[in-house]
Amino acid sequence: MNVFAKIKQLIFVRFRIWKYTLLSDCTNVHGKALLYHPLLMKGKGTIRIGKNVQIGVIASPNFYSHYSYLEARNVESSISIGDNVAINNNFSAIAFSKITIGNDVLIGINCAVIDTDGHDIEADKRTTINPKCADVLIENNVFIGDNVVILKGVTIGENTVIGNGAMVTTSIPQNVVAAGNPCKVIRSL
Repeated sequence: MNVFAKIKQLIFVRFRIWKYTLLSDCTNVHGKALLYHPLLMKGKGTIRIGKNVQIGVIASPNFYSHYSYLEARNVESSISIGDNVAINNNFSAIAFSKITIGNDVLIGINCAVIDTDGHDIEADKRTTINPKCADVLIENNVFIGDNVVILKGVTIGENTVIGNGAMVTTSIPQNVVAAGNPCKVIRSL
């Protein structure tokens, strides 16, 4: 690596990773990811990161401009990421209750996992502090394409592939390919 490439790596990558590490306020973090991309960890809950978890891909969109975000909002909230997981740039997971990502999972660019509605859909209840929540489970060896959103109460079965741009609102069984908005099974593997 030449001198210019080393300076570029330091200024545009390492400093950003350090900055988001310093901005993180979640104090109950177990494990450490291999960071190629900045990661902001927030909340009062627990974040568990398994062995050999990679966050960020150098040769991929949003590498220099975005960051990934994990938030275990409340004391009882948790996010658990298994072993050998590869997460592309600009990923977010927001847990009011529990989000579990199994082992050997691949996650594409701009994906989001959310275990809550965020706000009640009833107009007079939108400012309440207890929105509806339901755990999210992504089982082992799942491949999630780019721009996928996974909503509360969803389980994605083992070995399943979720196509690009899917909006996953209901559980998807194991060993299938699913895609669309709303996400539906296309075929078996």
